[in-house]
Amino acid sequence: MSHEATNWAIKQRGLKPTTKIVLWHLCDRFNPDYGCFPSQDRLAHDCEISRSTLNDHLGQLEAVGLLRRVPRLDPVTKRQLPTRYILGFEPGFTPVPVVPCPEIGHGDGDGAEIGDMAVGSPMDAKTDALPCPDFGHGDGAMPVSDFPADPCPENAESRVRISDTNPVREPLSKPVKEEEGAQAREGVSEEVFADLLAVLGLDPAALPGWWQGWPPRLHVQRWRDELGLTEAEIIAAAEASREEHPEPPDGPKALDRAMQRAAQRKAEDAGRKRRKPKAPPAPAAQPITDLPAFYADLVNSDRYLPVSAISNTMRDAMLARGLVTAERLRERGVR
Repeated sequence: MSHEATNWAIKQRGLKPTTKIVLWHLCDRFNPDYGCFPSQDRLAHDCEISRSTLNDHLGQLEAVGLLRRVPRLDPVTKRQLPTRYILGFEPGFTPVPVVPCPEIGHGDGDGAEIGDMAVGSPMDAKTDALPCPDFGHGDGAMPVSDFPADPCPENAESRVRISDTNPVREPLSKPVKEEEGAQAREGVSEEVFADLLAVLGLDPAALPGWWQGWPPRLHVQRWRDELGLTEAEIIAAAEASREEHPEPPDGPKALDRAMQRAAQRKAEDAGRKRRKPKAPPAPAAQPITDLPAFYADLVNSDRYLPVSAISNTMRDAMLARGLVTAERLRERGVR
C-alpha cells in the first residue's frame, strides 16, 4: 500500500460514500514501483459490493477524472490480464475524454481517437483501445453477464453488460447494502470523534495510521448501530478502557472487546429492570404449643372430629384442666 495514495483518496471531495470506498481501496492496492492493477474479484471483495456495481463506480471515477482504466492483453496468449488503473496523482496522468461507442453512441463524439489516448499514457504505450464508459468495449475488467451481446473486437465472446438494454440488474452480493445506503446513514459527528480521541489520549495532529481517514469513523459507527451503544456510552467505555491500559490503542479494533462488554452490561441492566419484583414470602405458620387447648377448641366446636384424633392421655389432660366436659366428649364420640 502507499500512504501517499490513500491520503490522496481521502482528500477527494464530492464523491458518494461507496464511490469513495472504491477509490480508497484502489489506492490501498497501489504500488509506487509497479502501479495499481488489482483483479475485479479482489476489488469487489474488498469493497463488499458486486462486480457489476463496482464497474458502475469505476465508471463514475473515470468520468470525473480521478482515474483511467487501461486494459491489458498477454502478448502471447492474447488472454486478458487485470486492468491497469492509472490514478489521478500519478505523474503524466491525463483524464480520459468521453469517446462515443460505435454500438450505441455514448459520448460527445468530439474526443480524440482511441489510439491517441493510449499513446499518451506513460504507463502503458501499447494499449490499442480504451473502453466506452457505459458500454465497456475493450475493457477486460467489465462484469460477466448472462445476456447475449455482440462480441467486442478483442474477444470471441462478449462479457460486457449493456446497461441500457438489460431488463434485470445484477443482484448485489449482500442485499442489506444499497451501496450508498448503509454508509450514508447518520454518521458519527466530528465532535464525538474528537471527544473519543481526547479520552484515548490521542493527538489529532499526529494520529496513528489506523485512526486516520474515514475507516475508523465507520468502525465507531458500527459500535453505535450494531452493538446498540449511544455516543455517550461509547465515550464512557473508551474512558474506562483507557484507565486500565497506559498506552493509547493503535486503532479502533483494539477497543472492540471493551465495547462488546459495555453492550452486554447494558443488555443485562435492561433485563433486570424488566423483571417483575418477587412477591414477599408468606408468613410461616406458628407452631401449636398448647395441644390440650387446641383439641379442646376442636371438641367444643361443630367442626369434623375423627374419633381416633384424641388419645386417652389428651382426653384426661383436657378434663383435668376443665377445658371440656365429659358430657361434651360423649356427644362428640370420645370415650
